[in-house]
Amino acid sequence: MITLKNVLLLNAISSGATGLILAALPSTVASLFEVTQTFPFVAVGLFLVFFAGLVFYAATRQVVNRPLIRFIVLLDFLWVVSSILIVSLQPLVISFLGYSLISAVAAWVALMAFLQYSGLRKVLPDSPVKRFA
Repeated sequence: MITLKNVLLLNAISSGATGLILAALPSTVASLFEVTQTFPFVAVGLFLVFFAGLVFYAATRQVVNRPLIRFIVLLDFLWVVSSILIVSLQPLVISFLGYSLISAVAAWVALMAFLQYSGLRKVLPDSPVKRFA
């Protein structure tokens, strides 16, 4: 069943796994992108691990924290917009595979943002205390 809590947990797991891969294997990822610098991958990986922790925290609360979930959706939205700009303007000298991976991740993040936003709208909009289903 697709619930807000389940989508948040899925977002936390996928973000955390991606972050760990980027932070732990930056040379491998850099080779897929056909670049030599690894710092950007480590930095993005660490951000994603932190983000995953925030999303996991939001998913495991007994009461829905609407402002926190809106913030998570905003961060996901900004990720997608940034990815679209990178892929469409191609300011980086990276491989076709690199641009394809950026596009695939952006599509996944867009789905997470949409499902989180939709789930948030379904959570008892007029109740002073919103609980996860």
